[in-house]
Amino acid sequence: MSSQEHAAVDWAALQYIALSEDLGSDQRWSTWRSVDRSSRGPKPRPGWLVTSEAALDTELGLLKTGKEADVFLIERAVPGAESCLLAAKRYRAAEHRLFHRASSYTEGRRGRDSRENRAVRLKSGFGRQIEATRWSQAEFATLKQLWTAGVRVPYPVQVDGGEILMEFIGDGRAAAPRLAQTDPDPDQLRWLWAQVVEAMITFGSLQLVHGDLSPFNVLVRGMDGLEPELVIIDVPQVLDLVSNPNGVDFLHRDCRNLADWFVRKGLPVDADVLLAEVLGAAW
Repeated sequence: MSSQEHAAVDWAALQYIALSEDLGSDQRWSTWRSVDRSSRGPKPRPGWLVTSEAALDTELGLLKTGKEADVFLIERAVPGAESCLLAAKRYRAAEHRLFHRASSYTEGRRGRDSRENRAVRLKSGFGRQIEATRWSQAEFATLKQLWTAGVRVPYPVQVDGGEILMEFIGDGRAAAPRLAQTDPDPDQLRWLWAQVVEAMITFGSLQLVHGDLSPFNVLVRGMDGLEPELVIIDVPQVLDLVSNPNGVDFLHRDCRNLADWFVRKGLPVDADVLLAEVLGAAW
């Protein structure tokens, strides 16, 4: 090979191809650098997050299967060096979903592109593509907004098409339990309720409503301690409290769903009082 031919070879590309051939079926190179900056999580980014181009994403197993998406446990690691655990939420294409959200959730959404809406209604190829990624994009944007406002949600790492990578909430590789699966003592119960109130008031100050809040989409980590941490998940359907005509009704339902669970556990709380506090924060 001449010196000119040697110089013309893209050795980095050849090395990448060779290394890629060694990856297992459950591995890929980290996609952090391949997504647009607007598709990455908010700054300042947590210290545990691995952003190196040398990192590998390894799928460790299925965490949850749902009506619209499946969640997988991912380890992002630089071999022999830093690593972190992530949850990969992968939305299914519209035709493979078991549940289709009612239009009452999406009424009043701001900034919706009319061309996209028409394509979705007509079920064109472009429309199917939009429908497949719309909920992931909506959830990622909401997670960024809530995280920045101080609501305890998983840190949103990145979004790529129909996949969201976010902070894994758990202990080691064991997922944190849902609130519905826990049995807090009286002190823990009061502590958790205070976090519910704080989170919902912050939602209200942003004029947002979760819309599907219940003990089944709230995680709790640190149940073996005095001050367990409540983390809200599943926010693709978050709606605008002001512009959505169903906003207050959805908010009232969220308040009842959580208050009723705490009452059953022995804490005398009032859903209507919570509703009034949240509405007071919104206006």
